[in-house]
Amino acid sequence: MTETMNNKAASVSFRNVTKVYGKDVVAVDNIDLEIEPGKLVTLLGPSGCGKTTTLRMIAGLEMSTKGSITIGGVDVTRLPATDRDVSMVFQSYALFPHMTVIENVSYGLKFSGHPKSDIRNAALEGLGLVGLADFADRLPSELSGGQQQRVAVARALVLKPQVLLFDEPLSNLDAKLRRQVREEIREIQQNLGLTVVYVTHDQEEALAVSDTIVVMRNAGIAQIGTPRELYDAPADRFVADFIGEANLVECAITSVEGDTAEVDIAGYRYRLDTRGLDVGPATMAVRPGRIVLNRDAAGDGLEVTVSKATYVGSRMEYTLATPVGELFAVMDDVYDPLDVGQVVQLQFADIGPVLLPEA
Repeated sequence: MTETMNNKAASVSFRNVTKVYGKDVVAVDNIDLEIEPGKLVTLLGPSGCGKTTTLRMIAGLEMSTKGSITIGGVDVTRLPATDRDVSMVFQSYALFPHMTVIENVSYGLKFSGHPKSDIRNAALEGLGLVGLADFADRLPSELSGGQQQRVAVARALVLKPQVLLFDEPLSNLDAKLRRQVREEIREIQQNLGLTVVYVTHDQEEALAVSDTIVVMRNAGIAQIGTPRELYDAPADRFVADFIGEANLVECAITSVEGDTAEVDIAGYRYRLDTRGLDVGPATMAVRPGRIVLNRDAAGDGLEVTVSKATYVGSRMEYTLATPVGELFAVMDDVYDPLDVGQVVQLQFADIGPVLLPEA
């Protein structure tokens, strides 16, 4: 893929940023955030957590109540959106229905003072980046939802912004198309070295596209890390439960040697990283795919009963009745599934549960 449209990727920095609506509605509460140039950073969280407000403050569509925001080392805290050198791809695409695809992509460039021929060439290059060079003369109504989204991306790219913003860009697409378009967005971002800030509430989407994920909760930041860091070492119950599915299991730490703890789960002993915890009651997060179920119920695991078995095509999903409560597990073997009522032995994989640090 061509790199001739490589932009001047910039860092984004938040320092003690707060956004308050009215007298007492705190949308973003005193956050600090560093976004490196050329990285795709996703703001992830449930509705009302502050992620979209944070994105809009980068864009200049909202002004912070307190704190400072810099882009490329320049303080933009009080600059209007038109002076920030950022572009946003909206959830609704915001295409002009009466304009052709190339006219939509060219729209922002018309005010740049460049010759018409240069504008057309830049627009065609942008369409080429998103695989739509042959659709230049079509109207938006003649395109699929995924194609319309790519037109919106091309329109943002041709402006060569320092930072490219995405606000829930895939929410209007079906599941298969979401996967395709997110892969295309990630490929473009990596090939062009773009700084991208991406907002979504979809955990799988965030895990798939991000260099870094910022998990937000209650107007603040719950945890920042790579997708693998957040999945394998969540900071607390909220992150564990929000980033993919997790079973939260009560246990007891019976001994600690260095950085290794031995825990007791209803008689089943397992060793894992202490994560700063000491002997006493604790909680583990266990991913469904890291539970091992053996048909031979004898051994040193937990004896459990299969209470539900569901075939979902690529895997089996099991609900298990256990001495520590109901647990959810998945297995790839769809050809010889476990039966409801079957008693099996539950163990954890070598890379299995993690202890959750105390809040």
